[in-house]
Parts: sequence; structure tokens; C-alpha cells
Amino acid sequence: METNRMDKRKKKRKRTKILMGLFALFLALSAYVVYEYWAGKRSANSEMTIETQADSTDFNGEESPKGKTNVLLLGIDQRGDEVTRSDTIMIGQYDAETNKVKLVSLLRDTYVNIPGSGYQKLNAAFALGGPELMRKTIQENFGIHLKYYAVVDFNGFVNIVDTLAPNGVEIEVEKDMYYKDGAGTIDLKQGKQKLTGKELLGYARFRNDARGDYARVERQQKVIKALKDQTLSFTGITKLPRVIGTIQPYLETNMGAPAILGYSKNLIINPPEQIETLSIPTDVYHTDQYVNGIGAVISHNEEETRNKIQEFLRGE
Repeated sequence: METNRMDKRKKKRKRTKILMGLFALFLALSAYVVYEYWAGKRSANSEMTIETQADSTDFNGEESPKGKTNVLLLGIDQRGDEVTRSDTIMIGQYDAETNKVKLVSLLRDTYVNIPGSGYQKLNAAFALGGPELMRKTIQENFGIHLKYYAVVDFNGFVNIVDTLAPNGVEIEVEKDMYYKDGAGTIDLKQGKQKLTGKELLGYARFRNDARGDYARVERQQKVIKALKDQTLSFTGITKLPRVIGTIQPYLETNMGAPAILGYSKNLIINPPEQIETLSIPTDVYHTDQYVNGIGAVISHNEEETRNKIQEFLRGE
């Protein structure tokens, strides 16, 4: 009897030690997450904020059919007092049931009907009415329902990359690239290499070649895939709290913390094997055109473009 009582006490003490150890581990992890988050936030420019033509409360997002979540992704270029331009326009889709991630790149010069303003370049919608007018424009022209939006300033992109991958992100640069404009100089050599945040942004924005925006959006999709792999690596996951702190001053979104944490958890626990991509308009259904008062635009077969994007997002 005495031996049994002693064994029970030993087992109880052992369980207590295990629970205390787990609790200590939880506290340590919590402290690490909080520290990394605030370290990232301090390293970012706290005075940097994104200015758009509409408040996030104005975004009347709608549920996507069949449990799929569509997110409007916008990359913007803010330069002093100039009008904020939407340089990158994408739709990201996450299907929780199939764990599939899809990405549609919408070429910024696509000639579309902007509600209340008539036919203009697609990126004009953001300058005229922020994320909400862009949402309306995409829904009217392509029939796509968008629940959330996220706007990232390019300065934030550079900081995010440098925080996530201090030694750079590996990319296969397909050819020598040199271009100089008001945003800076792009000077990259052909070959596989690790690029800093600034170099990676230059690679993604380069358009000085025969295929123009089509090659550019392909590079942007390539960059996102590389960042996905970097983020979901063990090293990337440990840096996520600091990345989140870093991105805050450069991010505007209507997605609340519970939604962000929920999607992040799903993607980390069950990461997608690949990201399926599409560029709209496709090479087949477009022609280059010049419109007085607007400039060079991408004219397209509206019905074919609408069908193509809907079929892709439905999985047909």
C-alpha cells in the first residue's frame, strides 16, 4: 500500500513538472512573439501611412461563392504630393476546403468601364475612389466578388523582404536588366542569385522589354511564389511576428486580426503545394490601342476575358 502511494505521488509530481514545463514554454514563446512584433514595429517608419481616396469602412466586400475567399491585393507607389498610383493589381483566392491558392494578375492598363467615370485604364479606379471603386470596377467588368482588400506600399515591400530574408530571396533572373526612372535604377545581371528587398522590387517592376506588362506580371507572380516558400520555411515562420510588426505602417486592410490569424494558421499547418496563376487579359484576347486623353491601353474581348477569369477561379 505504502509503495503504491509513493508511486502515485511520483507520477503526480512528474505530471506537474511536465505541465509547468509546457506553461514555461508557452510563456517563453509568447514573450518571443511579442518582442519580435514590437521589434519589427520599431524598425519600421512609424510616420509612414498609406493614403487612399476611401476609408476601409467604405469597402463593401461580398462573400465569394462556395466557401472561397477572394482578396483584392494592391501594390501602390506613393511619392510625396503626387497622386497615389496602383502599380500592381491582383486577386488572391484561398479555398479552405481544397487548400488551393490562386492568383490573378490584372494588367493596370486594361481598358475597363469604371462606374461613374466611363472607360479608362484599370488602375485609374484606385486614384479616383480607392479600394472600394476598384472593387466595384472588378465586379462590374469581371463578375468577381471580393470580400477583403489589402494595400501595401512598395516601401513596405522592401522592409518586409529584408526582415523576412536578411540574406536575400533566391530568384532566377532570366536576363540582364537595366532601367532608370524617377523611382530609381534597376541593374540586375542574368542568373540565379539572392536579391535584397530593393533588388527584388526592381526585378518585379521591370517592364523594359518586348512583352511589357505581361512579362512584368509574370515576374511579380514568380516573386510571390518565392516569398511564399520563404515565409513557410522554418526560418520564415520564426520571423513572422517581426514581419507583421514591420508591415503595419505600410499596410491598409479591412481584414481583422481573427481572419488574418485564421488564414495564417491554416496556411502554416497545411501549406499549399503551389500557387496557380493567371494574367488578365490573356495574350490571345487583347490588342494594344491608343485612346485620346488616356494614352496607351490594353483593349480586350470583354466577354472572353470575363469567362476566362471566372472559369479559372471556379476551377473549371
